[in-house]
Amino acid sequence: MPRAVDAACGRRRSDTMALVIVDQALYAGGTRRPCGDLSDELAALRSSGAPGDFLWIGLKDPTLAEFDEVNDELGLHPLAVEDAIKGRQRAKVELYDTSVFVVLKPLRYVEESSDIETGELMCFVGDRFIVTVRRGEASPLTGLRHRLEADPEALRRGPMGVLHAIVDLVVDGYRVIDEEVGTDLEDIETRVFSDDGIDSSTIYRLKREVLEFRRAAAPLAAPLHALHATDHPHVTDHELRLLFRDVSDHLQSVIEHVESYDRLLTDVLGAHLAQVTVQQNSDMRRISAWVAIAAVPTMVAGIYGMNFEFMPELVASVDVGGREVHYGYFAVVTLMAVACLGLFRAFKRSGWL
Repeated sequence: MPRAVDAACGRRRSDTMALVIVDQALYAGGTRRPCGDLSDELAALRSSGAPGDFLWIGLKDPTLAEFDEVNDELGLHPLAVEDAIKGRQRAKVELYDTSVFVVLKPLRYVEESSDIETGELMCFVGDRFIVTVRRGEASPLTGLRHRLEADPEALRRGPMGVLHAIVDLVVDGYRVIDEEVGTDLEDIETRVFSDDGIDSSTIYRLKREVLEFRRAAAPLAAPLHALHATDHPHVTDHELRLLFRDVSDHLQSVIEHVESYDRLLTDVLGAHLAQVTVQQNSDMRRISAWVAIAAVPTMVAGIYGMNFEFMPELVASVDVGGREVHYGYFAVVTLMAVACLGLFRAFKRSGWL
């Protein structure tokens, strides 16, 4: 297979894989070294490499044909390869005879819109190698690789040590988002139970983000617990099991918070809808009261608008200083005003107005 040397980083890349492999290197004694042919390097590590020496290959959005080139070199499990090509997998840890396949759901919090973006990160961990496959932009690993390369002791733990660092990075991201969601929820609670007012869509949107958060974190709890709870053949180092247990504890704490957020948002939404219903009932009472008040003069005016010829009020009059004064109009208007005022005071006492 033809090779091209990348002078900028001192590593080698396949010409056909230059767009897929974002980084690849051999780590011996905790130190990065250039990586040649994958199969040759892997065979040399397995035959004469020191404990903890391994290959780390990083891929980004590979197609089936592109992934086959790496698969042919490393001999990955076909079921895990199928999941990696299809993508859109739930978070999980699958254990095979000689390898481990891990699917993680890194999350990114968008401050401007308070949205949570979900990426996908898959890890193939085998004898003397780890392959990371990234999908989406919410799963960067560049900073992690550089940080590990500055810590030779961490790299000496081998591929499972790198897997721990990746899982720890993802869970730390969950903890950051946990704090952001908690802040958003407190803000919504304050607005619901104050006069600021809030739209139901705001609560629904945060609830949707919390459910997406839960789908990313919750499925990982049980399989991650299995990596440290038993003497798993893939995690033989006692210290590494303790590190996985620490990450598992952090993840469990995040999951508990997310579940409480979901329940609390349901309660907040119920309280908000109850407030809306109470407000609507109050508005309807006010409207009904004003309609009742307006109905009285409308009724009286309607009666006198029927143009009957013989209505006493039309000709009723009194003699004032030798002048005949017709008082029917004034009497009817006064009657309507008194009736409206009486109804207004009655509705005011009952709390309808």
